[in-house]
Amino acid sequence: MLADLESAPIDDKLRATLRMLRKLTKENAVSADDIRALLAAGVTKSQIEDALGVCFAFNVIDRLADTFGFYVGPRAHFDAGARHLLSRGYK
Repeated sequence: MLADLESAPIDDKLRATLRMLRKLTKENAVSADDIRALLAAGVTKSQIEDALGVCFAFNVIDRLADTFGFYVGPRAHFDAGARHLLSRGYK
């Protein structure tokens, strides 16, 4: 999915949401038209709000980490965390 969002085997609503989040992260802004496109694709207002909240949290953490030079562990730790989240979800 990260390599090619457009051909990834995911739901079209998720694809549309990820496109909007990519734009927000790269350009630091989205327009009313971007949100209208999500709604037209069937993404609910609640889903948009959740996606924006998660995006905001990760962007803040990433920027703080860059600013303060946070230690980032080895790739194996990220892989283990990803496996845990995929098997158990966010709880």
